[in-house]
Amino acid sequence: MTSAERRTGASLAGIFGLRMLGLFLILPVFAVYARGVPGGDNLTLVGLALGIYGLTQACFQIPFGIASDRLGRKPVIVFGLLLFAAGSAMAAMAESLNWIIAGRALQGAGAISAAVTALAADLTREQHRTKVMAMIGSSIGLVFAISLVAAPLLYAAIGMSGIFWMTAGLALLAIVVLRRVVPNPPKVEAKPVRFAGVLRDTQLLRLNLGIFTLHTVQMAMFVVVPAALIARGNLPIAEHWKIYLPAVLVSFALMIPAIIVAERKNLLKPIFMAAIALLTLTQIGLLFGREQVWQMAVLLVAFFVAFNILEATLPSLVSRVAPPASKGAALGVYNTSQALGLFLGGMLGGWLSQHVGPDSVFVVTALMALLWLGVAMTMLPPPKVAARSYPIAATVDIEAVRRQILDLPGVREAVIEHDARMAHLKVNLDRWDEARLRQLIGGEV
Repeated sequence: MTSAERRTGASLAGIFGLRMLGLFLILPVFAVYARGVPGGDNLTLVGLALGIYGLTQACFQIPFGIASDRLGRKPVIVFGLLLFAAGSAMAAMAESLNWIIAGRALQGAGAISAAVTALAADLTREQHRTKVMAMIGSSIGLVFAISLVAAPLLYAAIGMSGIFWMTAGLALLAIVVLRRVVPNPPKVEAKPVRFAGVLRDTQLLRLNLGIFTLHTVQMAMFVVVPAALIARGNLPIAEHWKIYLPAVLVSFALMIPAIIVAERKNLLKPIFMAAIALLTLTQIGLLFGREQVWQMAVLLVAFFVAFNILEATLPSLVSRVAPPASKGAALGVYNTSQALGLFLGGMLGGWLSQHVGPDSVFVVTALMALLWLGVAMTMLPPPKVAARSYPIAATVDIEAVRRQILDLPGVREAVIEHDARMAHLKVNLDRWDEARLRQLIGGEV
């Protein structure tokens, strides 16, 4: 990767991480805090306070994604981070659970995931995009593990109000990182596509089903796993990080080589399929192998390896398959599917565990993963896209040929430099007809 691509990946992962750390920090301690807040004796409202964030995320991902296509990525991300900071401040000053719920809803309304991943796609080349998405996706798993360790310590030191204020501060710090560190994306032209076309794209539908399944499985299994660690290993919940944190770190070490091989050897689809198969096997393993803590630790490492590979490859695939002018919209639908999976997974895991039994959770998650594996087998490999640059002859009217260039078969994106008289294109090599372009711009055939 170039230094600009490395800086893009690290800074956008930092923005994601700062925001998600502020979010995850409340999860291990909020239920305890809520008992002392007016309305906190209502467990339904406590659950709503935790879950409403995901619901408003699901509502606003698509509008924010579409807005980022039309208004630009950075302004939309800044606006979303300001909403998140305002919601955090509201929750910090809340004197009742109802106001905390309102603050959490406002936090979720800052739905920037689609705009951030679209910006990452704008600033990276196809052959390195999965690595950048892996950096962003890995930041989520890492800050989740850190939050399990840090939350009880911070809660004891600054209280829940302090954690919410820190959340607001982290969101504002993310804005500084975005404006000062992340490069500005080039002005790209591409053929417009209606939103209905994004929704009907069968390749995108397969990927949206994938992220929905992945997060449904994740949330459902973690309804059961903590109780199993307590029952089988006599491990109190305050010490569960001793299992989760090493599992996440080891999974990173195993995931990175897989991502590198996927890109260098053009094996993205086979490794993607292998990760889904591994996800399926972990659910079957958890169904039959929860008797010993060491068994669960090994299975959790395998789960996080599969999870992190899929978290990296799914948005990369969406950005490659989506119409270039509608990447934000496509990633908005993708992130909405993710949020719905998080919402449904928790509900499904809780209902099955209570009414059928813990084993039923892993039966259902294994079947869902197996269904996804079958659907993914029918997925086409991502298009082979390459960057090409061509001089435009002095006798050619650039404005007259601009639209014709976009209409050429295989042209996905174009950046036209008027002063330098250059056309910088991203082309699908399977459909590309270079001779027709050279005739259009006055070059030799």
